[in-house]
Amino acid sequence: MPSPSRPAPPSLKRSMSEESHSSYASAATTASRSSSKLLFGEIPLTPATTVDGRCKTSASAFLRFWLNDSCRDNLLAHMETEDLPNTRLVCHDFASRAAPFLFENVTVTFRPSSFTKPARIEALNRIGRHIKTFTFHMPHTSETLLPPIIDPQTGEEKQFLYEPQLQIPQHVQGREKTPKYGTAEMTNLLIAQYPPLFHAATNVPAFVAAFSELINLTHLKISCPGYDNAPRHRRTVVDYALISLRIAVERAPMYSLHALSLHPLHPGGLLYLHPMHGFGSTPSSAKRWTQIRHLSICMESLPNSTSSRTRMQSLEHLRILHAYLRTLSRGITRLFFRWKGARGPSPLSLDKEPCMLPIEEECMHPSMRGQVRGPRPLRFSRLRHMELENAIMDSVQIADFIHKHRRTLVEFSFEDVKIRQGNWDEALEPLTKMAGNDRWRRTQEEVMDVPIVLSPIGVEPRIMGPLLEEVDLAIDEISREDRGAHSLSRWLGKPKSTLKKSPNVKESFWGGGGDHVKRLLKFSSWK
Repeated sequence: MPSPSRPAPPSLKRSMSEESHSSYASAATTASRSSSKLLFGEIPLTPATTVDGRCKTSASAFLRFWLNDSCRDNLLAHMETEDLPNTRLVCHDFASRAAPFLFENVTVTFRPSSFTKPARIEALNRIGRHIKTFTFHMPHTSETLLPPIIDPQTGEEKQFLYEPQLQIPQHVQGREKTPKYGTAEMTNLLIAQYPPLFHAATNVPAFVAAFSELINLTHLKISCPGYDNAPRHRRTVVDYALISLRIAVERAPMYSLHALSLHPLHPGGLLYLHPMHGFGSTPSSAKRWTQIRHLSICMESLPNSTSSRTRMQSLEHLRILHAYLRTLSRGITRLFFRWKGARGPSPLSLDKEPCMLPIEEECMHPSMRGQVRGPRPLRFSRLRHMELENAIMDSVQIADFIHKHRRTLVEFSFEDVKIRQGNWDEALEPLTKMAGNDRWRRTQEEVMDVPIVLSPIGVEPRIMGPLLEEVDLAIDEISREDRGAHSLSRWLGKPKSTLKKSPNVKESFWGGGGDHVKRLLKFSSWK
């Protein structure tokens, strides 16, 4: 029986007569030629393209906008973070263009599989070059507490001396694998008694591999909140993670890193971040940390207790803080420090703190003669901006700090700082000496609506300084005959020959509206 004839399939090609009747033939040809300008040519180039199903625009106009680097980057920079993932789903070109803006800031809450899961490492390999700000978040919780190591046979507590394993040991046939924690016995005890989070925190090679992908990192943030729940005299998993993180930063190619923020950090955490005194340190460990220009620290307050052990531990934490700031002091241009909780001593002048000075009986002992007494003073040779909050110090300490950094310091702020001995007039005495007289302060208080406010109830003010170049010109016009050899321009490190004096300096400074004055000085508010 003959099979019924089937209709021929439609032709996939259009005849020349059909193309001649198409009014869009020339436009389609032009659009196809423009597709070669795209990275992969994924955008449909039709005479009318619907964007989000709402508005229509020509493909050529959109291409001119999208292929312009300035226009495209400006659009992606103002786009909401929630919309960027959806934008990357449009096509491959959209995904590659939006990736630097979507992954510019990345936060990782450390878990056992954060740096060991292969899928995560592969993803970090794809987006690591886009990350500019990386936040390492690891709070103190019940999971980070480490119990004592108990011998199951005798019930005695075992002492654990940690030494970071910087490389994965090579397994050689016929030889046993090198234990991760020193001995096979200690390794077996730690595997049986400590949580997986501890073993992930001590996996230094995994940290190094992960941070090696962050080749364009500029700002590193470390956040370890919840210190109130942590024991004071025992290490936690957070401390071991900080050791691995420091080693990874020192060995990763982070040549653009210049900002470091520790918000917040427990007092003992700086011991594990110190490049010279920490575990696994080498003579070249401090090379990476000398790149830091902006340092911001929010540290948990030291416990105030009458216990001798607690006081000795607090003193040791202050020494670690002083040594850490001293290591990074040469390159820092912007410094922020705040005590979280109760007020603490000023970390900028710990060499003058009474608790850091040696006892008189020790100084008089013959065996202590000729030795260095107390910590050496800090000197930030490039410091331009400084902020200190929630601290207690003497007026002598403030005056000495201002005098030492008078040639580089552009702005300083003491917020919620309590004077222990002296007053704010004594603290600001270097300003008067360097200006030649105190006429500049009286003039400011009368004319500028009190930019330096001294509270009548003893509350410490916020003080900004030094004054800018315009203020120096105004002062020079007001009291030129009373000025001494030292001027504010010299304090700012600018020679007087570079100052351009206008014939009406005073009017140009106070004129121009309130915005001009607000730009120069930040007024204090009564508390």
